[in-house]
Amino acid sequence: MTDHPSGRPTSHSRVTLSRIMSAVDVNLYGTVHGGVLMKFVDDVAGAAAARHSGGTAVTAAIDEIVFVEPVRVGDLVHAYAQVNWTGSTSMEVGVRLTAERWDTAGGDPITVATAYLVFVGVDVSGHPRAVPPVLPETPDDQRRFREAIIRREHRLARRKAIQMARAGHAE
Repeated sequence: MTDHPSGRPTSHSRVTLSRIMSAVDVNLYGTVHGGVLMKFVDDVAGAAAARHSGGTAVTAAIDEIVFVEPVRVGDLVHAYAQVNWTGSTSMEVGVRLTAERWDTAGGDPITVATAYLVFVGVDVSGHPRAVPPVLPETPDDQRRFREAIIRREHRLARRKAIQMARAGHAE
């Protein structure tokens, strides 16, 4: 058995979840609570990470989440996720949420949020395990892969700068 499983195409990890937003999802402003959408993002990203890695994967970081448009009660929200990049045990998952407005049924869905999350494949003991490399298939997949590397470099540089600052060093 090898330490590095054979690669899997980007399409292998793609997952779509859909849900109608209800009155229990509303915040004080009458729109769907951001935390409800964040959980939906984490759920679909986790499914994509598990599908790609072939087993349990846990959320290590939410790198970025952007709320573009408010979501309302009755909107049908679709969450799309795919693995954009893989390291030896970690994966970046990209997520896009779209909404079909309840009052304009049949209209084009609008993008309401985007996010990038980092997952780590874990074994039954909860220790990191090797994940298969992702194999980008389309020019869009290749672009996402390149952009994920930039986000990873920024995460690592930010972590190093914070550690230096905590240690009392200027960089």
